[in-house]
Amino acid sequence: MIESLPPPPDHADFPDSFADPLDPLNGARGAKRVLTVGGGRGGAGKSLIAQNLAVYFAQLGKSVALVDCDPTGTNMHSQFGLEALTHAVNLDGPSDELMKALLRTSVPGLSLLPGPHDAIEPPLQLRAGRKSRWLMRLKSLPVDYLVIDVGPGHGHLALDMMLAADLAICVTVPEPPAIEATYRFIRAAYRRKLRRSLAKDRFRLSLVDRAIKEIGKLPSPLELLRALSKIDRGLAELAWAEAQRMRLYLAVNQTRVRTDLDVVTSMSALCRRHYGIALEELGWIEHDDTVWLAVRRRKPLLVDSPTSKAARNIERIARRVVALTAAKKNYRAMPPPMPEGRPDHYTMLGIGRSSNDEEIRRAFKRQRDVYVTGGLVTTSLLDEEELTTAQRSVEDAHDTLLDPVRRRAYDLSMFPEDDAPTRSSIVPRPALAAEQLMLQGELGREIGPDTEFTGPLLRKVRESQGVELAEISSRTKITKPHLVALEEENYGDLPALVYVRGFVTEIAKYLRLDPAQVQRTYLRRMREKNVS
Repeated sequence: MIESLPPPPDHADFPDSFADPLDPLNGARGAKRVLTVGGGRGGAGKSLIAQNLAVYFAQLGKSVALVDCDPTGTNMHSQFGLEALTHAVNLDGPSDELMKALLRTSVPGLSLLPGPHDAIEPPLQLRAGRKSRWLMRLKSLPVDYLVIDVGPGHGHLALDMMLAADLAICVTVPEPPAIEATYRFIRAAYRRKLRRSLAKDRFRLSLVDRAIKEIGKLPSPLELLRALSKIDRGLAELAWAEAQRMRLYLAVNQTRVRTDLDVVTSMSALCRRHYGIALEELGWIEHDDTVWLAVRRRKPLLVDSPTSKAARNIERIARRVVALTAAKKNYRAMPPPMPEGRPDHYTMLGIGRSSNDEEIRRAFKRQRDVYVTGGLVTTSLLDEEELTTAQRSVEDAHDTLLDPVRRRAYDLSMFPEDDAPTRSSIVPRPALAAEQLMLQGELGREIGPDTEFTGPLLRKVRESQGVELAEISSRTKITKPHLVALEEENYGDLPALVYVRGFVTEIAKYLRLDPAQVQRTYLRRMREKNVS
């Protein structure tokens, strides 16, 4: 049975329009945090991530509204065993009409605003002049989290929704068409944001449109900057500032092999290097048949199979989202100087100026694989000439930085005012950093002299230090399947107790924990579980 939510008491009316729907600082009196999931190609898993993020937040005890705003097919309702709306919400109706349209789900604290799946006319929010009002009405909902599935593509509704969010997540899969669509979405979003910022300056807006027309395609931000610099330097600096205000987050779905896991990191670095825009890595979701089974059972994955590997991946993404939305952000920070010419050698390799020879060699190998001809993550990002230039730049960086004399001369020519090496070339990873800070704070309260170390607690300690299983496996020679079994407490997949004792001791040393306490408490728990 479908039950609609009652309107909140004394729910205030809101104006029909607001100053700028693209300004994340334009606070609404309703939703505390607005998250959008979209970007790029259809079928990448946007609905999967949106619905399970909403479930995760609700399981934390938060009030959550999940909105199905996918214009290509509103069917989020079926995943919760609910019915679709037959008509769109009236934007000109009473203020509580949107609240009445929300449906309770089986997850406590989570409400769903399904799309008008069977409506005869197109939804009002898709019509011209209605998008801003629709977004304002959504933001007025009195919830802790507002999660919007905006669907695929780069139409104005999708772009405006993504740009207006406190945190916008682009979802892709490790396939050339999806990656190409993601890069196109980023270019379209930047063009939309820049044109909106110049809406009241018709002369400069005409200059931007003229530059884009001369380029002859939807340009990357840096391509447009180079064209605008020849016309109006001040306009180019304004365009650069708008690029720095854009912050999107990337999740890669349906990863199958080890190289797929590197897609999110590589795309993030390439977007910053060749577009000048932050596409921060948020995480990945492994290919898992339990996702398909959850869809068949009409239940969210975190409800149907919470211990599956895909569910664990989504939980980690959700934890990073919580950490990011809780972090204090400075939206007024001055943007870095506008780039001039090609990136320096350190930037091309993604390292800092204090990096040693071994770090340079490892970075060179990574970048060589990224810029390989026919590579996955450079799909549509670079044409043949640009790819060849990038390959040469990586080779030059490697040869120069490994030669002490050439490196010293290069540093003096590029950084004449610096007295000491810095690590300024290293790209920050805000989602990972925010997650680690949150976990470290929690562990500071959880770990003491009497703490019982479980598999999940060891995983939490590892993630708080930003350490991957592959790194521990490489240093301790413990196989990755055994490390996974230790963290998930799958004792049947572990060898004899004497070997487990050695495994746990080595892991504790690597994570800078008390080996005796970790070994004693973990093995005691293992014996008790086996006995029971």
